[in-house]
Amino acid sequence: MARVGTSFRDVLKSWKISVKNFNCTSVRSQATATSSLKDVMKAIVPEKQKEVAEFRKECADKVVAQYNVDQIYGGMRGIIGLVTETSLLDPEEGIRFRGYSIPECQKLLSTVEGGTQMLPEAMFWLLITGKIPTTEQAKSLSDEWASRADLPPHVVQLLNDFPSELHPMSQLSAAITAMNSESHFAKGYGDGIKKSEYWEYTFEDAMDLIAKLPTVAAVIYRNVYRDGKVAPIDPQKDWSGNLATMLGFDSPEFSEMLRMYLAIHVDHEGGNVSAHCTHLVGSALSDPYLCFAAGMNGLAGPLHGLANQEVLIWLTKLVENLGQDPSEEEVKKYCLESLKTGVIPGFGHAVLRKTDPRYTCQREFCLKHMPNDPLFKVVSKLYDIVPDVLLEQGKAKNPWPNVDAHSGVLLTYYGLREMNYYTVLFGVSRAIGVMASLVWDRALGLPIERPKSITTEALKEMVLKK
Repeated sequence: MARVGTSFRDVLKSWKISVKNFNCTSVRSQATATSSLKDVMKAIVPEKQKEVAEFRKECADKVVAQYNVDQIYGGMRGIIGLVTETSLLDPEEGIRFRGYSIPECQKLLSTVEGGTQMLPEAMFWLLITGKIPTTEQAKSLSDEWASRADLPPHVVQLLNDFPSELHPMSQLSAAITAMNSESHFAKGYGDGIKKSEYWEYTFEDAMDLIAKLPTVAAVIYRNVYRDGKVAPIDPQKDWSGNLATMLGFDSPEFSEMLRMYLAIHVDHEGGNVSAHCTHLVGSALSDPYLCFAAGMNGLAGPLHGLANQEVLIWLTKLVENLGQDPSEEEVKKYCLESLKTGVIPGFGHAVLRKTDPRYTCQREFCLKHMPNDPLFKVVSKLYDIVPDVLLEQGKAKNPWPNVDAHSGVLLTYYGLREMNYYTVLFGVSRAIGVMASLVWDRALGLPIERPKSITTEALKEMVLKK
């Protein structure tokens, strides 16, 4: 075991250990309890820069994958064209965060004292360093984010001036954009900082942005749906715990649910709309606030972040039509009717070919804390019925439920019933993944993104000649 004084450079020698060989005790012992996240990054970045540079030099002309005409017209699905260090989505295994599955993260990542759900702070440390943080290191992030949480006065004024009918996601995007007045990266770039220092200024912006998001989200919620009053940040609480209190929910169980919700929504590779938008805008060296605002505008779309809202609307209509305890035959008939005019929201996924592990994680939470909730029982019944219906109708390559099939039910159960707000919580969570990725974009010196496009005429000529 490494002593407390062990240097992080020594720790890096074991970076290549297989996931199967990790265990909670050995991994935690490798990191120094007193190392700050930025100190850890300063040790890791040069090593990773060297690894990537050598790999690119050696394999620059190696062909990775081929693609077809349908992929070109079909949203570039399956075309490998991005590097995202933080997570990988396997069609069979689901999401892995730096090599760890969700169940493994639940076992290894820190919780609050007496809690059972992994802290988003610990997840951020993992995503940005590739290492499991100690309890002390996760707590240091909670403390640092609490100390950075205050909003600039002009952002508070902006939020308070918004009409309540303005969609919460529009308010979130505008507030994030307005916060770029505080950007360390924008100021540093204007002052002529070296390219090798870009990641450090991006890191500072990422830390500030993540720290302030719960306050922004809470102000939006309280202004639109409550009395406009927001509790102050409590420096003794963790990131999720403060968000729960500022939203107006004091139940420890709600805070635990929120930790779980925020931790599992952080990242999903780099090709989804919110992650890709953030990366794309960042490749032009726009500051992290502008990048994340772009990502949130993408998340606001009904085919991305609004999907959980679509699921809950569909579920509500089902219950209105069939009651809280419908028979299997009634549910199957209702599903078939839905397929005549559209889809069954919450089922199927662009990449996954099995049940989304994020769905399973939420289901396990529900089985423990709310097994008799009527809406949860309906969701469980759909879990047993819908996949067979979709397979019979030939409607989906993957008929299994995704993360959106469950999240709205959880939030509704605990009293957060305002569906238009759900995507804001998704956005708060997603910041952790995309900001970790953005720091690495700048650390690796990734260039401006500029894929080649082609006209239909030119494509036809190219393909038909072959």
